[in-house]
Amino acid sequence: MCPSAQPDMEDSVVLGVLEDTPDGQRLTWIEKPQPVTTQLLSLTREVDPRNVFRFAARCEEKRCIHFDGKDCQLATRIVQILPRAVEALPACSIRAECRWYQQEGKAACFRCPQVITHLENPSAQMLVAATPPQ
Repeated sequence: MCPSAQPDMEDSVVLGVLEDTPDGQRLTWIEKPQPVTTQLLSLTREVDPRNVFRFAARCEEKRCIHFDGKDCQLATRIVQILPRAVEALPACSIRAECRWYQQEGKAACFRCPQVITHLENPSAQMLVAATPPQ
């Protein structure tokens, strides 16, 4: 399961809610992922739902620009480039099926809370981590 999915992907669920903290936006996981519905998306009103929620969905593998045929290169770059966002392993309802965890282990989990799927003003580090090689 991809922990950085888009709300319109097949079987997409809300993984958590984004909150402002002194260290920037961070993901706060919800206890049980909720299926994405029109009603749920309408709760954000005029705000882009990707600025309020973080979504998870089935990894699309070859249809994704971050997939190299074997691994999710987004997960690889996140672990290589971004600092830890937390010191303790976050509670996560999808860890057992999370592509990032299966591939990168706990290192991905320690960075996951700072990953925002839709950033309007990304830091230089986040931009490098999120941009696939050309």
